[in-house]
Amino acid sequence: MKHLLLGAAALALVACSQDNSADASNHDAPKMAAENAKGETADAPTAWEQLDAVLAEQPDDAKARYEYRHPAATLKFFGVKPGMTVVDTLPGEVWYSGILIDYLGPEGKVIGADYSPEMWSLFGSFAPAEGAKANWAAEWTEKAEGWRDEGDASVGGVAFGAVPDEMAGTVDVVLQVRSMHHFNRFEDQGEHRTQAIADMYKLLKPGGIVGVIQHRAPEGSDDVWATGDNGYVKQSAIVAAFEAGGFELVDQSEINANPKDQPTENDFVWRLPPTLAGSADDPAATEAMRAIGESDRMTLKFQKPE
Repeated sequence: MKHLLLGAAALALVACSQDNSADASNHDAPKMAAENAKGETADAPTAWEQLDAVLAEQPDDAKARYEYRHPAATLKFFGVKPGMTVVDTLPGEVWYSGILIDYLGPEGKVIGADYSPEMWSLFGSFAPAEGAKANWAAEWTEKAEGWRDEGDASVGGVAFGAVPDEMAGTVDVVLQVRSMHHFNRFEDQGEHRTQAIADMYKLLKPGGIVGVIQHRAPEGSDDVWATGDNGYVKQSAIVAAFEAGGFELVDQSEINANPKDQPTENDFVWRLPPTLAGSADDPAATEAMRAIGESDRMTLKFQKPE
């Protein structure tokens, strides 16, 4: 993907509030944003304008999901800026690594993170073949290198449960986007949630941030149903787990909330878009799920103490 070659519409977003933007080339934009993140040059809004420009250049199918995923507001809420090192759990070509590779600029780094091979073995029929995840970090890094263009962030990979000591204290932000339910559901089969939170703590610099977006179970629902097998987890359970791991909840937002999603204990999250599991042969049911939209999600900002 040629992320950095922004179109005219995207560039207009940058130009609208930058007096000197007419003199700035596409090649200079990431550098300007990275310098801004360090407080060295332009005004603070430059980083957010660069983010808007990157988001405007994503594929149409990704942009169609902004209505539910709110990537600009979400990354702003977590304080993600050019020049940072960001860990993206379960990284994708768009969500969120592809966006970050463009946005973080040449001084930034995107580290894709995956579940441990031991945890993947617990996924039953969805488990990968034995040994398939053994070299995931190197394989993902090689793939992500193909997404980069000149001026983009560098890339790397890591698996939870195997964070090397040389990565300790090097990360600004860890993103856990719709991934905590699996850590949670396998906690009693090897303390995978506890290990993952400890790994996040290890990776982060003092004052570093974990940004959590997670399908949210109603607080009054059954604890077993809300463990994560159905995709949903109680917000109180996520907060308690991170606080037990030494983190502080410093902010929370409803930017990814969807009050139309009111799951019962007969529901699972994948009944909703984009998966629409269970309604493929029932047009009325499919339409009902589309009317709800994507899941109700908590958005939580945790900080490693400084």
